[in-house]
This record gives sequence, structure tokens and C-alpha cells, in this order.
Amino acid sequence: MFARLLYTLLWCIALPAVLLRLLWRSRRQPAYLEHLAERFGYGPSLTMPLLWVHAVSVGETRAAAGLIRQMLQRYPAHHLLLTHMTPTGRATGAELFGEEPRVIQCYLPYDLPWATARFLARTRPVLGLIMETEVWPNLFAACAKAQVPLVLANARLSARSAQGYQRIRALAVPALASLRYVGAQTPDDGRRLETLGAHPVHLTGNVKFDAEPPAALCILGDHFRQGAGGRPLLLAASTREGEESLILDAFAEMAPAEVVLALVPRHPQRFDEVAALARDRGLAVQRRSDDRPIAGDSRVWLGDSMGEMFAYYGAAQVALIGGSWQPLGGQNLIEACAMGCPVVIGPHTFNFAQVTVEACDHGAAWRARDVRDGMAEALKILADPDRQARMGQSGKAFVKAHQGATARTLALIAPLVGESPGLR
Repeated sequence: MFARLLYTLLWCIALPAVLLRLLWRSRRQPAYLEHLAERFGYGPSLTMPLLWVHAVSVGETRAAAGLIRQMLQRYPAHHLLLTHMTPTGRATGAELFGEEPRVIQCYLPYDLPWATARFLARTRPVLGLIMETEVWPNLFAACAKAQVPLVLANARLSARSAQGYQRIRALAVPALASLRYVGAQTPDDGRRLETLGAHPVHLTGNVKFDAEPPAALCILGDHFRQGAGGRPLLLAASTREGEESLILDAFAEMAPAEVVLALVPRHPQRFDEVAALARDRGLAVQRRSDDRPIAGDSRVWLGDSMGEMFAYYGAAQVALIGGSWQPLGGQNLIEACAMGCPVVIGPHTFNFAQVTVEACDHGAAWRARDVRDGMAEALKILADPDRQARMGQSGKAFVKAHQGATARTLALIAPLVGESPGLR
């Protein structure tokens, strides 16, 4: 209790800095200043039976999409509240569910006791699902007090993150112990969470394997590939700050003139910055938003769009996965495998350790030592159609072999909505 009081005091002290950070981020993304009252618990006031899913940002929202659709189908008497922490996550939710009248969106409040209590009083959810690993001590305590069962779904916890939580055990252990269930992605994730007090932990797998590539994005991927006019497309997907310079340097030095680098930064506020990095290296840049075929003199095709990653993977002959070329933990490679796109991944994958190892073991991915090594291997794959086909088929088989997490998660939460596991 004392640890949580101290945590709350630190939150209060830091709050002016948090608000200043919102203001600073709004310089690039004005949406950060929208719906500000929701961040203090003044979200929608709701009276209908409500299931609540929290997906912090874009990746978690997309991962939750199939699960949310199944929940809406399975529980037609309930609405669904989808909360986020970032504008891009909220925009992704609107893109996915904007036409669904039973889905309501808002921001999750800051982890202050009065804000979380107000949020729960105004929404009164039947249960809450926290996607992946968001641990909020005051929110979890407020849910326990309000008797809102809370489930950590699709949970993952890297060894590095587990060490961080060990340093704040007095906060982490009571928070995780208050959860009704945990659905872990892998046995290693489950063991780490149990060490920190989570119980019971069930092995449900990763719901990202269950995501079906949308037909519209598959068609768009074919359109992208046709727009390249027969030129090979090398994709750098979901790149992070500090990685684009390294990738562009290696590409400028090593890639034949006919190869086009499709460069898709993870964060939309960096599109202009990344375009400038390419031009600084003498590479002609064309933007996806121009919506025209790739010109013959274009070397870099900037993916300045949101929600089209399946299409980029469908268009490319090989993909370098961002977040793995600097010590950032990597990014999800499952979408690439699902689209049959061969994967080259860097050395830093601690956030996706097991899935990366298994993808490499299946022959769907190849791990590089560094950016130059990765670029060299990607160019070899580009020049070898037979190897492309083998890796692509291995990727699809890898994804198919790991499906089923959505059904297992639904069975886990069924008793909490008053339904026996497995009942349809």
C-alpha cells in the first residue's frame, strides 16, 4: 500500500511534465491535445452492458481486432469500449471499427486513483481485457475495488522487462496478483509473469497469428507491385528513429539501380524527416500518398500511410523488419509471414524473442548481424526467386501452425461474462 501511495505522489509531481510532453508532441500530432478530459477519467458515461478492451497503440489495436470482432459476435447484448493511450492507436481503432455502432472509443485515464475511479464509475464494464503487458497499479486496484474482473490478454514479458519489474516488485506484484486471469503468449512469458505474482497464468498463444490479411489490402498489395513496373521492391517495415539512416546508407551503397526501397516508418510524425534523410543521400524519393506508379528514377518509395502494412508486405519480395537494427526490441514479423513475404531481421528482438527464433527455425526469416549484413542478405533473396518462394511458403505454414489463440482467449473470459467455456 505504501508503495502505491508513493507511486501516486510521484504521478502528481510528474503531472505538469506529462502535460507539457503532450503539448510538445502536439506540435507534430495536434491530436494529442484532443479529448484531454478523457485522460482524467471524464470519458463517456455509459449504461449498457459493456466489455472493455485496452489496446495502448497501433500494434495492440490491430492485434486485438479479431478478438474484438469475435466478442461482438459472441455477446450481441453487449457494447464494447476500446481504450487507447495514443492518437495513432485511437485512429487505428476508428479505421477498424468506425462503422460498428457497438464499439465506443476513448482514452484510458492517467493512472491516478481519482481518474481511474471516475473512469470505472462512468463506464461500469462487465470485465476488462488489457492487451499485451500494460501494468497500471492504481487502475488495477480500482478494478479490484469496483469488482471489475481484469484479464491480461495476449500477454508478453521479455527478460529485460521482467528485470525492470523486479526493481519495482512492491508495485508490480500486487498489481499482477489482482488480475483474474493472464493469457500468456509463450511459456517463457508465462513463467516470468508468474514470478512477478500473476496467477493463474494460462498459455493461450499469440492472437496476431489469427489475423486474416484483409482482402482489400491483398488487392492493394497487388496494385502496389504492379505500380513498381517490374522493379524489385525491398521493404523496410516499421522502422524507428536511428535505423533509417543506417538502412539508407547500406541501400545507397549496395543495391542495384533497379531495386526500389519501400521505406515505411513506424511513426507518422516522422514521414517528412525520413524523406529528407533519403534526399540527403541523393536518392530520389516518391511518396505513397502521391497515389501514382513508381517513377523510373525513384529509388525510395516512402510509405507515408497508415493501416496498409499488409499491402506493403504483399507487394514486396523481401522485408527488413524495423525496430531490430537498434536495441529497440524488434517489431512483429507475423504479418509479413502471413503474406508470404520473406523476412530479414536484425539482432535486437528481445520483445519478440520466441516468435523470431521460431520463424527463423521454420525457414521464414533470416537473422542478420547488423544492417549491412541484412541488406546484403535481402539483396541475395531478391535475386533468387526460388528462395523467395520457399521462404514465403514457410512463412504461411509457420503462421498456420500457431493459430488458435483467439479461441483460447474467448474460452478464458467466457465465465466472466456469465458463460461456460466453449459455449456458443
